[in-house]
Amino acid sequence: MIDIERIIGDKEAIRTALLKRVDSVDLDTIIKWHESRKTIIKQAEELKSRRNSLSKEIGELKRQKAESLSLENKVKELNNDISKLEIEINSLSEKIKEFMDSLPNIPDDDVLPGGKENNKVTNTFGSKPSFDFPFKDHIELSKKLGLIDYERGVKLGGNGYWIYTNKGALLEWALLNYFISEHIKNGYQFILPPHILNYECGYVAGQFPKFEDEVYYIKDSNRNFLLPTAETAIINIHRDEILSLNELPVKYFSYTPCYRKEAGSYRKEERGMIRGHQFNKIEMFHLTHPDQSENALKLLLGQAESIVQNLGLHYQVSMLAAKDVSSTMCKTLDIEIWLPSMEQYKEVSSVSNARDFQARRGNIRFKESSKSKTQFVHTLNGSGLATSRLFPAILEQNQQKDGSVKIPKPLQNLLGAEFLFPI
Repeated sequence: MIDIERIIGDKEAIRTALLKRVDSVDLDTIIKWHESRKTIIKQAEELKSRRNSLSKEIGELKRQKAESLSLENKVKELNNDISKLEIEINSLSEKIKEFMDSLPNIPDDDVLPGGKENNKVTNTFGSKPSFDFPFKDHIELSKKLGLIDYERGVKLGGNGYWIYTNKGALLEWALLNYFISEHIKNGYQFILPPHILNYECGYVAGQFPKFEDEVYYIKDSNRNFLLPTAETAIINIHRDEILSLNELPVKYFSYTPCYRKEAGSYRKEERGMIRGHQFNKIEMFHLTHPDQSENALKLLLGQAESIVQNLGLHYQVSMLAAKDVSSTMCKTLDIEIWLPSMEQYKEVSSVSNARDFQARRGNIRFKESSKSKTQFVHTLNGSGLATSRLFPAILEQNQQKDGSVKIPKPLQNLLGAEFLFPI
């Protein structure tokens, strides 16, 4: 969440920044509630101080066996007044929390206002493949190569599910193993988190309460749900903890399936593996010193890009406009892979900086020394990578005239072959 003191201290600048991603925002109300709450808290503290003084007087009178009933009645009156003030404080606290939870993160200065139409391509790698033969889409290739069983996947789970078979399962596993080896080489700690999380995890990640209807809940649990991405788990590892300076940066990566309730449409361009309710993803995550936040974002993006480059695939990087950025993040850069059959670029990695937004929700802090004040860490995440669009891109970009598909060099040893052939 946003620091309310920052809103009070620079209201117009915060309002202007937020209007890049929302149509309207009322910061005057939250400031009014905050100031009212402070005033009432001060009143309550004064009454409590008066009550404590009277209680001491009553105690002294009772020791002297003197009459204290009038003072006791005053204490009762004070207790009633304090109780009323505490009800007001709690009511205002709930309203403030609900309001603050609804505010998105403040976009960075270089993030353009508006939606997808203002996304800006910042980098391109390679060129679009050209074919001197009628090329096939990934669905047809998957079937002819015996890699994916879509029909039986639907039979088992419904629309948005598929089964990796034979070489397809090996290719999927080879991709994941390749990603894992790269992240270990780059100094990340490997994490395998629970797939069932509690509500607090979704809140700290910034997905709840706004997007709580987009996850799969576990029936008869206390709002436990299947994780939609490993980020939701990793951000909570250090929830309510204070890290030391020498522990930063903390660099994690995790492999998990991701479970998503919303899987989009089922138009032709959304068939196959482009959208699904379950897909595999490696997630990178940083907790870092605020001064290193920008460098960490560049590092995450560079590491995700290097993986796609080593696979020899054509892609572009886009900086998302404010309305296209997740509400939790202040900046996002997407790595978008080219899919020839769709004549579109599709996101395979989002690299984002939340700054202290998630850390405030999760109370994740650090101290530069034993005598210094605590500060909130900055959190960043990046897909490293999701496979459900990378897999189709490998098939489509690397297809050959004879119907085979060339396997990217980093995966050839893991599959024991250079090409996949029709069965």
